[in-house]
Amino acid sequence: MNKVALITGGAKRVGRAVAINLAKAGMDIAFTWHTSENETKSLEQEITGLGQKVLAIQVDVSQPNAVEIIVEKLTQKFKRLDALINSASCFESTTMGSVTVQQFEQTMAINARFPLMLTQALAPLLAENYSSNKPHSTGRVINFIDTHVLGEPLRGYISYNTTKAALREITSSCALELAPEITVNAIAPGVVAWASFYTEEKKKEYLERVPLGRVGTADEAASAVRFLVQDAHYCTGQIIKIDGGRHLT
Repeated sequence: MNKVALITGGAKRVGRAVAINLAKAGMDIAFTWHTSENETKSLEQEITGLGQKVLAIQVDVSQPNAVEIIVEKLTQKFKRLDALINSASCFESTTMGSVTVQQFEQTMAINARFPLMLTQALAPLLAENYSSNKPHSTGRVINFIDTHVLGEPLRGYISYNTTKAALREITSSCALELAPEITVNAIAPGVVAWASFYTEEKKKEYLERVPLGRVGTADEAASAVRFLVQDAHYCTGQIIKIDGGRHLT
């Protein structure tokens, strides 16, 4: 029986790259999507073309019943789960003076509450195949945080910074609580695809602080996830920075 990975927000960008990378590694794939119907259909076709089973779950992850929907559909399709990748994210600009209760709670729901509650709900399934004499048998959880929550917040993104910082602490707490049956780690990307607010001037300014002199790619972030899923048997509570060395400057 193939191993199974669930990627939240898997239809586009980094989540999509992760889904394809893990499918190429021989895993069956479940992923969540909300409004990206065309991208979902093409991803389903690509994964099927790789010879792997696929399940696309349409859900609004900000809603309290999202976890229940995902668990029900996942367990109907697959009898196991080996890796959970929390990639779904809300990245909206909020400056001081513009934060509202509704906006903050929406961002917190997507970036922190949802991955915590989903990890909690799926922990028994992730731990089901664990054997103490088989290091590779641990369930794996990988959370996507951000290099900007590691001491250098992104200006104009108060809610995003705060909620991704919460996810960082969720990673550490879950790593402690779920060991030894499940490992929990995080990926902290820098820019792996330019956001719309980056002007040419801002791009140049950003790259001047990146020792490797370029932005990253979604595939490079996905490769780090694959390492944590396949090879990082003695690694938990860790953060891998995929930022070209920007945190050094």
